[in-house]
Order: sequence, then structure tokens, then C-alpha cells
Amino acid sequence: QVQLVESGGGLVQPGGSLSLSCTAPGFTLKYYTIGWFRQAPGKEREAVSCISHSDNSTYYIDSVKGRFTVSRDNAKNTLLLQMNSLKPEDTAVYHCATAITCSGLLRTDFTSWGQGTQVTVSS
Repeated sequence: QVQLVESGGGLVQPGGSLSLSCTAPGFTLKYYTIGWFRQAPGKEREAVSCISHSDNSTYYIDSVKGRFTVSRDNAKNTLLLQMNSLKPEDTAVYHCATAITCSGLLRTDFTSWGQGTQVTVSS
């Protein structure tokens, strides 16, 4: 099982930006299909984005398209999530997760996930 560690969360005003990172000590992330999901208090897990290991195709849920960008920094063995134009409804704990496929990840069918980092969007 891949051990995943997220960082970069915080408090930001509506319209602001944050960049989240995910690392995996001892594992090479470029070989994994990987992405992000979030969970707000009292709500179900919601997959947000995914990047495939085969061709680095990216996928997003409709509510974040055009605002969020998922990418890999293979030199740093890091998964990134750049979040712009943040809204209060983006407030949640954000987790990175691996999956067999991006279609699986977007159905929240994860194989591994980290403990998450809190993102709060509030004025």
C-alpha cells in the first residue's frame, strides 16, 4: 500500500488560490494513477481530479473544471493540485489517492489514500 502525505492546505479568502502537494516516501508516483478527493463535514467523499499513469491524461469533476489543475513533478516525486478562484463550497479536507484507473478514482474506488490537508475558504 502506498503511503501518501499531503501538505499545503490553509485558510484563504473566496477568489484566492492554494497549491496542494502530495508525496510518497519510498514510492515512485509517476507509476501510479493518482488524484485528489475531498470530504466536507457531514458529506460523502467527492473525487475531484485524476491523472493517469499511462499517458498523464487529466480528469476533473465539473465543479472544479477551469479552476483546478492537477499535475506531477516527477523530479520531486510529487503530485500537485493548483486551486484558483476558490469558493466557500470548496472547503473540505483534501486527500490524495491512488487507483487502478481514473474512472475508478472518480467513482471513489481508491487503492490508497493519505490523511489529508484542510482547505478552508472563508472571508
